[in-house]
Amino acid sequence: MNSAYYDIVYNKPLTKDIYEMKLKGDTSHITAPGQFINIKLDGFYLRRPISICDYDGETITIIYKVVGQGTADMTKLDESNRLDVLCALGNGFDTSKCSGKAVLIGGGVGVPPMYNLCKKLLAEGKDVTVILGFNTKDEIFYENEFKALGAKVFVSTVDGSYGTKGFVTDVLKDIDYDYFFTCGPMPMFKAIEKIAKTSGQYSFEERMGCGFGACMGCSCKTKYGNKRICRDGPVLEREEIIW
Repeated sequence: MNSAYYDIVYNKPLTKDIYEMKLKGDTSHITAPGQFINIKLDGFYLRRPISICDYDGETITIIYKVVGQGTADMTKLDESNRLDVLCALGNGFDTSKCSGKAVLIGGGVGVPPMYNLCKKLLAEGKDVTVILGFNTKDEIFYENEFKALGAKVFVSTVDGSYGTKGFVTDVLKDIDYDYFFTCGPMPMFKAIEKIAKTSGQYSFEERMGCGFGACMGCSCKTKYGNKRICRDGPVLEREEIIW
């Protein structure tokens, strides 16, 4: 984990409530797709944990949803601002567990960490299918970006306004895969758990206090005892989770 200041390269809307921000700074502490950063905002005591969507040698791309005053204030930031950031936190996904056909399942703001994971799996020569789940057509983002990587992409919308009508599981049941990776809300996880045919990894979305394991505020029960989502996670393997 490294604490440093990062310059904002851009901050732009993707949909009504979803924004993409690129930061320039030290990325040497990022070791795996699925890790996150913790951003300090003026006027707020707690930092905001945001998953890493993508990164290179000097920039980090994040995608965040406006859900409260903190993230609403983030939308007003521009290239004149610098951010105090903890980078990088969490364990991230372990791609070595997948040997062949991977399916990546992202729901809403669980989509961003799937992007760099997709890039890594494809670079390792693995076959990748991506399922993106949203409530409605107006909420969809990054479909074309995943397609540009070379992955097979399916989209589901709850209201049927685009792609498959229903949930990500309505697509997953017809997909051939050897391993799955997923990030999204808990109801989606529980639905996936009921029909998943293989081992896999879940990246949990959880409210956090410190973000690095000191406060124990984001603990999750596993077969090996309580694990802190911010430090021992956010990625947990299917076999260890107690639902």
